[in-house]
Amino acid sequence: KQFEQHQKLSRVGAEKRFKGGLADHSEQATKLHTATHLLNEALKLVLGSRNIHQKGSNITPERLRFDFNFDRKVTDAELREVERVVNEKIKEGLPVKRVELSVEDAKKAGAEGVFEQKYEKIGDKVFVYQIGEFSKEICGGPHVSNTKEIGSFTIVKEEGVAAGVRRVKAVVQ
Repeated sequence: KQFEQHQKLSRVGAEKRFKGGLADHSEQATKLHTATHLLNEALKLVLGSRNIHQKGSNITPERLRFDFNFDRKVTDAELREVERVVNEKIKEGLPVKRVELSVEDAKKAGAEGVFEQKYEKIGDKVFVYQIGEFSKEICGGPHVSNTKEIGSFTIVKEEGVAAGVRRVKAVVQ
């Protein structure tokens, strides 16, 4: 009960401070935000589970924090492979494209999203960001137009934050 009260207190006003997990819309935060999409997909590939989903994120101009469901510690070798995959996709210079779709059409198109969550809508449409053929997610945040703009991606920490929830912190340069 105390933990639930702490969570409620922590959330009070959080939506005013961070829009969609972003501290701001600076160039660096935009790079990190786009990198979270690559990270999400790389985690699924390396850890071998399509059932991995984002559970939270916080992005400042200095770093990204990405929470996801997973039931064990991620090994150092797995982290290095995730990092390698993300950097490979950055170097490939994948285009980042935005389309507007209904939530139903986004689901049909295979877009990642927590569909119980309310997304910022434009009329009855949501934004779907596709990064090459690698990643497709419903999202309302700012993105680079090409992955080469991100620079290099480095994971600086991985830790457990709750039962079945892991956290990755990473930076880009």
